[in-house]
Amino acid sequence: MLTPSMEDYLEKIYELMNEKGYARVSDIASSLAVQPSSVTKMLQKLDENKYVSYEKYRGIMLTARGQRMGRLMKERHAMLAEFLRMLGVAEETLQKDVEGIEHHVSPKTLESLQALVVFFQDNPSALEAFLAFQSRTSES
Repeated sequence: MLTPSMEDYLEKIYELMNEKGYARVSDIASSLAVQPSSVTKMLQKLDENKYVSYEKYRGIMLTARGQRMGRLMKERHAMLAEFLRMLGVAEETLQKDVEGIEHHVSPKTLESLQALVVFFQDNPSALEAFLAFQSRTSES
């Protein structure tokens, strides 16, 4: 079972590997605003759970399992961000809210949110109607 922290690390490692082709302890530490020693401890846990292959001074490789989970975490994050953008949530609030939501919502709820995002993308007039309704109700 992945903890929220493990999910964040896998998402970040996946992201770094896709951007740069590699992920180093220092890159992960600066991206997540944690100490390198914390990254090393987490990499050891992820290695024990077969999400990464990690050898000190050798580098980090996502296993097939880690690759799948990293991609899933990244997709989940993007979907939640898109959902909140559709609702008009300000960018400075959005990332903080996504972080709060993504680890504390059930898979079934995430599935429903994904369906709603797709529905709004396919039916922009429905989104416009919702936003107009939201605007009217927040004014009262």
